[in-house]
Amino acid sequence: MFRNFLHLSVLLFFIACTSEKTATIASYDIVPMVQEIKTTGGKPFILSKTTKISFPASNSKLARSAALLSEYIAQITGFRPEITDKQDIKNTIRLTTDYSSDNPEAYIININSSHITINGSTEAGAFYGIQTIRKSIPADADTEIEFPGVEITDYPDYAHRGASLDVSRHFFPVDFVKKYIDILAMFNINVFHWHLTDDQGWRIEIKKYPKLTEIGSRREQTITGRHTGEFDNKPVSGFYTQEEIKDIVKYAEERFITIIPEIDIPGHTLAALASYPYLGCTGGPYQVGTEWGIYEDVLCAGNDEVFTFLDDVMTEVLPLFPAQYIHIGGDECLKNRWMACPKCQARMRHLGLKESPEHSPGEQLQSYFIARVEKMINTKGKKIIGWDEILEGGIAPNAAIMSWRGTEGGVYAANKGHNVIMTPEQYVYLDYYQSPDVDDEPFTFGWLTELKKTYSFNPMPAGLEEGRQKYILGAQVNIWTEYMPSGQNVEYMLLPRICALAETVWTNPERKDYDDFVSRLYRLSGHFDKLGYENCKQAYGIQDSIVVDTIKNEINLYMSTFDNSPIYYTLGNKEPTAESVPYIYGSPITIKGNTIFKAVAYRKNVRGKVYSKDFIFHKACAKPITLKYDPDKRYIFSGATTLVNGQLGSNASYRTGMWLGFAGTDFEADIDMKEQTDISSLDLNSYVNTRGGLFAPKSLALLVSADGNTYKEVFKETYEERTEHISPVVITLSANLDETVKARYVKVIAESIKELPDWHEKKGDKAYLMIDEVRVY
Repeated sequence: MFRNFLHLSVLLFFIACTSEKTATIASYDIVPMVQEIKTTGGKPFILSKTTKISFPASNSKLARSAALLSEYIAQITGFRPEITDKQDIKNTIRLTTDYSSDNPEAYIININSSHITINGSTEAGAFYGIQTIRKSIPADADTEIEFPGVEITDYPDYAHRGASLDVSRHFFPVDFVKKYIDILAMFNINVFHWHLTDDQGWRIEIKKYPKLTEIGSRREQTITGRHTGEFDNKPVSGFYTQEEIKDIVKYAEERFITIIPEIDIPGHTLAALASYPYLGCTGGPYQVGTEWGIYEDVLCAGNDEVFTFLDDVMTEVLPLFPAQYIHIGGDECLKNRWMACPKCQARMRHLGLKESPEHSPGEQLQSYFIARVEKMINTKGKKIIGWDEILEGGIAPNAAIMSWRGTEGGVYAANKGHNVIMTPEQYVYLDYYQSPDVDDEPFTFGWLTELKKTYSFNPMPAGLEEGRQKYILGAQVNIWTEYMPSGQNVEYMLLPRICALAETVWTNPERKDYDDFVSRLYRLSGHFDKLGYENCKQAYGIQDSIVVDTIKNEINLYMSTFDNSPIYYTLGNKEPTAESVPYIYGSPITIKGNTIFKAVAYRKNVRGKVYSKDFIFHKACAKPITLKYDPDKRYIFSGATTLVNGQLGSNASYRTGMWLGFAGTDFEADIDMKEQTDISSLDLNSYVNTRGGLFAPKSLALLVSADGNTYKEVFKETYEERTEHISPVVITLSANLDETVKARYVKVIAESIKELPDWHEKKGDKAYLMIDEVRVY
């Protein structure tokens, strides 16, 4: 395990226990981990109420950073150090930019009894050194703080360290946007990707087109839940004036964060179409989107007035943002309207667009659209970023790519010589659950991206040629706010996963160690609480691993914590205490019957959150199971044993690992009971979400066999097919036999509808069948 040169937490604990002084000891075990730290053996620096922060009188940026450091210290300790431009005084934190480095964001910190010197290769580097000192102060410090004598050398691995915020689905006021920027600054994030427009709201003032905010910034209501077809009847509105935009840009610049705005085109534009219907293929009428997902109505690619409109919009937007890039989206643009639009068809004929093995005419038309907008933006001195869909039909000449549908698009673009920001959804989309206990988490999009998964991400794709690696600029997390109506929701989903991304793009990947990271993060979580930031603490609690042993026919439960805190557990719904059975790390707890398992960890004699798991034990638990048809790759999770692990799928989400999903196929499973077994019934659940393409089975059949070759059907029931949508619901399907049968082998077949029916909006697409635990009694 790779640790810092000297794991200072151990050393500082010893100092704290043996010193007669009452000073709090600073810890350099921070996030992101610094690249290099050396102890000097000198006396520590004492931060106290008499400490001053100095900066060169001629450097206004360092003056601002000095004021911020003073504010940071006050937030933690309650006392605010004086700032000064005098350079020759003791007991001072000195800011300077004399450090020579090829990396413009590097810094070096020297600490002795007289000074803490933060020396950046630029003002940005000095600012990141400030964050290191800030995070080194314990969250409970309220008196003198000892900073042990060290030399810290630090610099980022990647130039682009980003985080996005979607303000279109839900609007957030200026004060919260600044708070969001403050959180990013704390972890050396240097790019704020601001998603300002979408189907559900246009959030930036455009003076030439006032209806964009008069009409486009307001929707009348919002859908509740996922695919329910039900609405809350509460209007949502809000936008940023250009003066507010300038203020936020300045606020970010003072924290060395570049804001990249996103004006999403040609899809995700319903708010713009509602404001100016002539921009669409049909002419409307349109209304600002009240549901989530993708809409058919997009900007008309055959209408030259659309490009005039975009030129005018960019003329107002681009001067507000000093960034060299603007994000133009380009994602999830359905081509239905274009293929039926006379103007778009005429454009395709004029351009000679025809079906090819690589790209459809619609994809080629989108490529034309993006390339035309890129040229427009290039003439204004800026470059474009687009989601990886802009690769379809051919990439625009100078575009940078955000690779979100995995990393393949990024690899393709890098090999073509285009800059790439890696942001694959399965690792860095923070609108996904961050704990498997989804019933206790805020309702959100549905997938599961735990802290450990985000931390495991490596922005540099394996196998990318060394000469092409320079095009991988970095990575970022994305926050889409469909299910985040408040700033508190956003903070909770951001923290602590932004910290995992921060370390991923800052620190040498060979030095990354998850348990060490969580240990450092746990210390910093006190800062989140003190600053009033909502944050998820799931990573500090008990982690589990459920292992299905189909040879021994056992379900084994393993538990752990990042720091091996003592764990105590109970069986049978009793509350665990320090007097309960102690868990032996690395040893399995074998589940042998229906039980509610509970456990609790104690850290520094403080009782943690109770871990609870309800096990449903039945005759098929941990028995060998095979599937005739493979689940869809997105819903395969732990494979067939998921269906015999004693766990029911959550009602809150079918995307977190307990449901297997079958696309366009039946569900057929064979279970070896290992011996002749009395069988009287079988149950399984189906997750139905018709708007999302999830349908219940057409029929359920149960067959039994003595030898695994010849089967006898003992139950068959056919269900009435749906002809209209229903809200998401979990349906229990049961095969209750008239009399008990004996069998060694059990076959269960749930017949799916295969394709979405004619009455469905996406008729002809594959239908999904979601199945959880197969319970045999």
